[in-house]
Amino acid sequence: MAQALTAKGRATRARIVEGAAEVLRAHGVAGTTLDDIRGRTGTSKSQLFHYFPDGKDALLLAVARYEADRVLADQQPHLGRLDSWESWGRWRDVVVERYELQGDQCPLGALFLQVGRSSPGARAIVTELMRQWQEQLARGIRALQGNGLVSADLDVGRTSAALLAGIQGGVSLMMSTGDSAHLRAALDTGIEHLRLSGPGRARTSCGPGTPLP
Repeated sequence: MAQALTAKGRATRARIVEGAAEVLRAHGVAGTTLDDIRGRTGTSKSQLFHYFPDGKDALLLAVARYEADRVLADQQPHLGRLDSWESWGRWRDVVVERYELQGDQCPLGALFLQVGRSSPGARAIVTELMRQWQEQLARGIRALQGNGLVSADLDVGRTSAALLAGIQGGVSLMMSTGDSAHLRAALDTGIEHLRLSGPGRARTSCGPGTPLP
């Protein structure tokens, strides 16, 4: 529907989604009603259902897309500039800070619990978020390769996938324990793995028949 809207309509819809996201962050999904969102965004009931004819679940999915976009936006500009060890360090610090500030309250996770994590709409949002995130990490690894900091033989897809999986695991553990140690360890280990794969060091692992470095 968003593609068929006029520019003014798209702006109104975006304003509703952004306002709804603010209300949901403040009060949680369970504690938020459509009347709360209407009050925050200054929209009538008919206007709300004009932009979200399927009701609250459709609005929640739109907010989930908005929150998914924020996950990547909050990491910029560092995520888009991973071409040196210094830039990787700055990105690492931003990721840790973001999730420490978020604590155990994950807006995206709460939204998916409401609409159903396995529903086609929710799954598509998660799949696209992870695809974009991994691609940006892969782009950063290729930038390191281009600058001669990482071996050209490194499997970029596998490495970026492992790094992303480590981040997600660290975030999950942090939300369960309140401790960011696992997230920090996952990021530090992933970046250290990249450093150790620099030119001339790709074959220094201690496997059978391989000399120690």
